[in-house]
Amino acid sequence: MRQHGGVNAQPVIDPLAIAALDTERHVAASGWDQPARLFALVRTADLLEREPQLRDQMGPSDLAEGALTAVEQEGLPTTSSLETLLGRLAWPEEVEGCAFAIERMVVPPEAERELPSRGDEAVDHLAAHPDRKDVRLVVAVLRDGTSICLLRQRDHDSDDAVATGKDIAPGLVEALKATFED
Repeated sequence: MRQHGGVNAQPVIDPLAIAALDTERHVAASGWDQPARLFALVRTADLLEREPQLRDQMGPSDLAEGALTAVEQEGLPTTSSLETLLGRLAWPEEVEGCAFAIERMVVPPEAERELPSRGDEAVDHLAAHPDRKDVRLVVAVLRDGTSICLLRQRDHDSDDAVATGKDIAPGLVEALKATFED
């Protein structure tokens, strides 16, 4: 069971939320300016059947009924398009879900209306905007469509300042759900 939030925080008991929080903290431990990272979510009980030596590395909450373990998928192909990357993904049956971590720049809507038409100029314009915020999104979805989104701002970079919700990144949620469709 994980605590999330401040002093009067409620314990987190949902396996997807726990896996997403653990994944977000794992990614955050490597700092900022990272490439996108992808994780398969597998049932911990199934993983331990195949890899029993991993049990020694897990705590009690990791072994709770229904617990999920994130397994990083290294060697993601380099692409300039998130849609292309996610469109190539397909998961074997033993993968219960996935989590995707990506950093983005967020600016006020009026800044987006003033963007240059060329892609590289637009990125430079956004990067130089005085109201720009750097954020990291972690979106986790299960085969059954359940999802959770986490958002960490570089300006408020602490575990107790991570926002959670279902509708923080609806397009990314839908794109990840589509990776489980036949």
